This record gives sequence, structure tokens and C-alpha cells, in this order.
Amino acid sequence: MSDVPRREIDQPATAVSGPISHAIFRVARLHRMLAGTLLRDVGLYPGQELVMMQLWDTGAQRQTDLAKVLDSDAATMTRTVQRLEKAGFVRRSPDPTDKRACLIEPTAASQALRRQVEEVWHRLEELTVADAPVDGRRGLLDHLLTVENNLLTAAEELRSQD
Repeated sequence: MSDVPRREIDQPATAVSGPISHAIFRVARLHRMLAGTLLRDVGLYPGQELVMMQLWDTGAQRQTDLAKVLDSDAATMTRTVQRLEKAGFVRRSPDPTDKRACLIEPTAASQALRRQVEEVWHRLEELTVADAPVDGRRGLLDHLLTVENNLLTAAEELRSQD
């Protein structure tokens, strides 16, 4: 355990009825900020590593499929792919089965980046759960997966109401 005392966070009065949601918002913001700082050292912006992870695991994919699996809008995915292409980490080519679509694939140059991204994610994980006991980390992950599933279900229900 760290010797640094746990800080109490002032909550806006309007967040009193949702303290867990407020905590999730704060944690997500801080986590993304820290990820951005670590990723900047390898030349990436947050989210670009997720695209690369998907491509490394699955190989070439349509840009629209990448956007869908990463829950991104088309414009954001286009900008992300353009930046990754400019950096030499991906290449675009016409989809042989659909000339209107574009396949995105990782380049050989991206393989060195893969090792760096793995190191960044390892460092981010250690910074995130630094004081959590190793045996408690599985419980934390289980709780986060429950929260994620609850939010996915709620999002689907809200979309079906539109």
C-alpha cells in the first residue's frame, strides 16, 4: 500500500444522487489523460492504439468494420486511419470484394510499435492498480465488467426507444 493518503473528492451537489457514476466519470477522464501522456511517448493519440490492437489481432479489415467494432463514428475513424497511415503504421487498399470499401492493414513498420503499445498498456495497468492487492484485482475487473454490461444493455434499450 502507498503511504500517500487517499484524497477525498468534493462532489457537486447535483452528483450526490449518482456518486458511483461521478466516480466513473472522474476515473475515466484521468485514465484517458494518463494513457494519452504515455502514448504520446510512442507517437500515438488515445484510441489509435485500439485500432492498431484490432488490426494486429485480426489483420486487414474494412474501415467501416473497424469503426463498428471500436464503437467509433465514420469521421473519427477516417481521421484516425489517415494519421496512422501518415505515420506509416497502416496502409489502405481497395477491398477486392467491394470497390467502394477500403481495407486497412497494419504495416511491417507497425510491429515495433506493437511492442511499445504493449509496454504502455502494461505501465498504464500498473499505474492504475498500483495499490490494489493482486488478489483483489480480479474482483475489480469482475465489477467493471458488470458495470460495462449494464451500460451496454442500457445503451441498447435507449437506442431501441429512438
